[in-house]
Amino acid sequence: MRLVCFSIAGSDPSGGAGIQADLKTFSAFGVYGCAAIAGLTAQNTQGVRRAHPVAPDLVVDQVTAVLDDLHVATTKIGMLSDAETVAAVADLVAARRSEFGILVLDPVMVATSGDRLLTEDAAAIVRDRLLPLADLVTPNLPEAAALLGRAPAVDQDGAVDQARALVAAGARAVLVKGGHLEGDTLTDVFARLGEVVELSAPRIATRNTHGTGCTLSSAIAASAAVLGDTPAAGIGLESIERGRAYLQAALRAAADWEFSRHPGVGHGPVDHLVTPPAPTHRGARPGARRA
Repeated sequence: MRLVCFSIAGSDPSGGAGIQADLKTFSAFGVYGCAAIAGLTAQNTQGVRRAHPVAPDLVVDQVTAVLDDLHVATTKIGMLSDAETVAAVADLVAARRSEFGILVLDPVMVATSGDRLLTEDAAAIVRDRLLPLADLVTPNLPEAAALLGRAPAVDQDGAVDQARALVAAGARAVLVKGGHLEGDTLTDVFARLGEVVELSAPRIATRNTHGTGCTLSSAIAASAAVLGDTPAAGIGLESIERGRAYLQAALRAAADWEFSRHPGVGHGPVDHLVTPPAPTHRGARPGARRA
């Protein structure tokens, strides 16, 4: 039986982020992708022109239609637009938690371009109601800070501190993405109760970073399905590492792409059609440091 991965997120008509990125990523991992659209945007590689939430009851009806029919192995939740939609999704997840499988929450608040995609009043609901239901939360540094009500971390020690704070706030596991910090090395922080692991890789010099957060969270969700992670055991470090390796390959393959009519401006997409790297290790590896 084909593994099923489910995305609940916003739509990106330019194809680099959101639902479109998630479905392409699922296909790259060889799993069957399905999706419920929680928000509509008018955006491209230059930025977000407009964002419009989908009615919460329609979001719930989409999700329910999938759960009533398909056996879902993993679910990725991305952009939910506003407080009403976040609350409606949280109610449904709480009521039918086991049917969502491994749950990866990407608390999309700000696009790569800097455009805000989640209203401020919704952040508290994400923190208080969705975060404790997730097996993994994948904020970038500004999103981690918003969830904690703090200023963004400015160095690696601050990122580690905020990852630990999110676990203390109720997250089962957290991957704080370090892409906003400067340097030739990009380090993400994976934290869960009693464990912190710093995962490093060379930073790839490219403007084509549109949708990297969406792509990473969906790659981790797909990898968790393929590797057989379960909510009872929690998401495995190998699923995190394989998702990161896929994103690195997708960034590298698209580093010199030029899709836009405006060369040198904006942020182009990654190459979602790369082959995910095969699992080659278990546990800590070179590039992983336990803090």
